[in-house]
Amino acid sequence: MTEVQRILVVEDDVDTAEMLTAYFEAQGYEVLSAAWGEDALRLTQEVIPDLVVLDIRLPDIDGYEVCRRLRSHRRTEHIPIIFLTERRERIDRLTGLELGAVDYITKPFDIQELRLRVRNALRRASLGTLVNPITGLPTDPLIDERLQTALQQGGWALLSVGIRGLREFSDSYGFVASDDVLRAVALMMRNVAKEIGDGDPFIGHLGEADFLVVTTPAKVQDLKQKVTSRLEQAIDYFYPLKDRETDRSSRPQISIAVGVVTDKDGPFATPMDIKRAAIQAQTVTR
Repeated sequence: MTEVQRILVVEDDVDTAEMLTAYFEAQGYEVLSAAWGEDALRLTQEVIPDLVVLDIRLPDIDGYEVCRRLRSHRRTEHIPIIFLTERRERIDRLTGLELGAVDYITKPFDIQELRLRVRNALRRASLGTLVNPITGLPTDPLIDERLQTALQQGGWALLSVGIRGLREFSDSYGFVASDDVLRAVALMMRNVAKEIGDGDPFIGHLGEADFLVVTTPAKVQDLKQKVTSRLEQAIDYFYPLKDRETDRSSRPQISIAVGVVTDKDGPFATPMDIKRAAIQAQTVTR
């Protein structure tokens, strides 16, 4: 199933915002909206859109400042931005492009033209998101390519690791802390794979908080045991120092879920079949 792409519309004119929301929802997108620049920035701390349609003239801070702040944070620096504005001067267009906007369209605009610009920007962005911006690990396009090779060659095994409760952890401690957890997990998995002599292991970042390692049946159980042990030992250190000594039931609970899938568990026809089985195979370790 193709994941629905998410558009954030930042527009203070109610009629325009409602029209854009209804139009892009009818095109199959999920649409979020904000009328103020600060509201848009807060929203992107909770949900990362695939694209932002951004009016320059807003009631609080202007669209240029919104763009500057989005580009200044690693979490949002990659989001394509299309400026939507009444300004037609060349200097305004150049300012937007210098800030990293991918496109610029002036009001009144042709909705079909905007639709095509949005589609093209999303296509270009999808080609550039081969690695997760937080962990640096391959995402779905490269994962699918590697799993397709595994399907053709046979003799493979896959370790699946999920971080449960990360969203609640992020709600309590912030997305910077949850990003640190993801980076730490990715680093530990890389280190363990190298320790067991798995050559140049393929480790992918699947979805928000799931990882997978493509390995061999001979090494997958050793990999599972070492990764599980390492992550269980690290869990308490993911929390701020003041919360490490508290009753665990009083803090958001992070847990580790692991699973193993091999080519003998099939048949598998597509990479999606393998990924689905990998997630279903996960069980919480503690």
